[in-house]
Amino acid sequence: MKLFRKKSMDFMLRQAGGKSGLQKALGAFDLTMLGVGAVIGTGIFVLTGVVAAKFSGPAIILSFVFSGLACAFAALCYAEFASMIPASGSAYTYSYTTFGELFAWILGWDLILEYGLACSVVASGWSAYFQELIRGFGITLPLAISSAYNPANGTYVDVMAVVIVFILSAVLLTGVKQSSRINDIVVVVKIAVVLLFIAVGAFYVKPSNWSPFMPHGFGGVMQGAATAFLAYIGFDAVSSASEEVRKPQRDMPIGILSSLGICMVLYIAVSAVLTGMIPYAKLNVGDPVAFALHFVHQNWVAGFVSLGAILGITTVLFVMMYGQTRLFFAISRDGLLPKSISKLTEKTKTPSRCILLTWLMATLFSAFIPLSDLAELTNIGTLFAFIVVSIGVSVLRITQPDIKRYFKVPCVPVVSLLAVLSCGYLMVNLTGVTWIRFVIWFAVGLVIYFSYGYRHSVLGSAEQSESDLKKQLQ
Repeated sequence: MKLFRKKSMDFMLRQAGGKSGLQKALGAFDLTMLGVGAVIGTGIFVLTGVVAAKFSGPAIILSFVFSGLACAFAALCYAEFASMIPASGSAYTYSYTTFGELFAWILGWDLILEYGLACSVVASGWSAYFQELIRGFGITLPLAISSAYNPANGTYVDVMAVVIVFILSAVLLTGVKQSSRINDIVVVVKIAVVLLFIAVGAFYVKPSNWSPFMPHGFGGVMQGAATAFLAYIGFDAVSSASEEVRKPQRDMPIGILSSLGICMVLYIAVSAVLTGMIPYAKLNVGDPVAFALHFVHQNWVAGFVSLGAILGITTVLFVMMYGQTRLFFAISRDGLLPKSISKLTEKTKTPSRCILLTWLMATLFSAFIPLSDLAELTNIGTLFAFIVVSIGVSVLRITQPDIKRYFKVPCVPVVSLLAVLSCGYLMVNLTGVTWIRFVIWFAVGLVIYFSYGYRHSVLGSAEQSESDLKKQLQ
């Protein structure tokens, strides 16, 4: 059926390497920094305290180990695909090869939701943190421009969210090489702030605070792991960069797996120090890391932690916006969205129209729409992508066993099954309202595909041209 027409590996390599391909400018270090930039954000400064206080206690260390391992199953599957298919689009592109066009569109439409909402939610969060920081210097924004549209509260537009989205869009327009260098610097500074907390906090650790180690039993540890899993979401955005990597077969697995490994170590170390500094029951606050430092009278370090939180959210937003632009580019280049969107600039080969579209979407959502009720949609979209990619690895091993795989997931299909089960478990525990909104988004996507994408598909046109040529030769 034409609905399930698939891209061949040769077709994708021609797309990625021709005039429609992106600039090859990234290396393994850049990819690792993209991954760390996407994962280390508010989670390490906020979620660690919440998980410890409500679920795991000092055993939050085990919660982050278990959730990190669960995430690693999906990361291994992404690494195999990314090294094998060096083209933009991440899970959307992988599905095009494995399951066909309709499934690819469904997953692409899902990822548009994931990245779009993530950009908006993170931009709103950045605005809140920034306003809290400048409030310490006696600067307060007028209420009307301090948050998204909510006349009942006297707010109409979130100006700072608009500002940060504009700044990062301008950075993306400079080209992938320049923008990745800026990201590298900011991420290094962010990691330095986290290491500063670990180094200072270690001197104030009291082993007695680690007892009882597992106050809510193993069930509490696993509840904490389910919550902590969401702190790792974001590494998949690294795979969006595969078309812009100089040596994707080698560097993509390094970037995906090393970034996840670094984040896992940092989460575990911060959790251990945090619960050792202060009794875990006191950590259910909005800023547990800064709170712990104030608790031991290290106020100067707490100031650096606030800076680290701002930088953390900035890089998360940057990577989410980057992923969104490359997703729009890949879908548009395939004709499922208007092809004019994927036009590249001559000098830097940057998808400027995709960046402007992402800027517009993130600006409107974060400036005017309260997103607290929609945040879970980001999680369900990501988990769905993880499941599809994990299944895809096993399917492609069967349907196309002869494709050269530069990195292979060990123990397939066991690892794929573990990824599907762990992500599926988290999906079924999301609220019913989230599922209803998810289904509605899918329905809208199917209407768009059948009314536009199906008829304008580049792959469909290529197949038709080949068919016409064969008829002429007969």
